[in-house]
Amino acid sequence: MRIGELAHRTGATTRALRYYEECGLLGSDRAANGYRDYGPEAVVRVRNIRRLLEAGLSTDDIRELGSCLERDLDHEPACKDAITLYEQRIATVERRIDSLVDVHRSLRTKLEQLRGS
Repeated sequence: MRIGELAHRTGATTRALRYYEECGLLGSDRAANGYRDYGPEAVVRVRNIRRLLEAGLSTDDIRELGSCLERDLDHEPACKDAITLYEQRIATVERRIDSLVDVHRSLRTKLEQLRGS
């Protein structure tokens, strides 16, 4: 299928699809006329990419999932690599939250000191 049809079937823009290719998340063949040609499996792959991006994962994170992207991540049994990746990202987010809470506390304390002067 051509890029416009893939965009229509997945709700992605053609620009996003080109970006996914550029990031190594999506592949296509080239037709004789130079147009991108996607197989039917690209629909599931793009839907997964979009869901994972919406969940807060980066394109680098998603690239690590490799063959998991070929499966319907919403309806098939969980991919072990996806579970591991989510656990890692949650740990990273929790560390960032802790750091931001520390900054907030420090700023609040400094503000109270300034107001008290």
